[in-house]
Amino acid sequence: MEFHEKLQELRKQKGLTQEALAEAIFVSRTAVSKWESNRGYPNIESLKAIAKFFGVTVDTLLSGEELLTISEADSKKKENHFRDHHDHYACGSSRAYDNWRFC
Repeated sequence: MEFHEKLQELRKQKGLTQEALAEAIFVSRTAVSKWESNRGYPNIESLKAIAKFFGVTVDTLLSGEELLTISEADSKKKENHFRDHHDHYACGSSRAYDNWRFC
């Protein structure tokens, strides 16, 4: 059983709507809908929140392949955030004293 099927099954076992689950784990209803329709995966923090909410492990929620996919996507997102943040300060920002550029 894949993640999207497990999530939907766990949610229905608790008698929750997508909206109720979303509120409980602090995400949007559209995020839950996307995950349940197999159009994406939650980030690592959301996965931990889902596992805690349902009283299961992240391993229970995911197959090994899915875990690798999510981990790689999360790492890439953090890398891009760091690069973008670094570039912002290395190339100057909108502050008045930032008239220099290293780019």
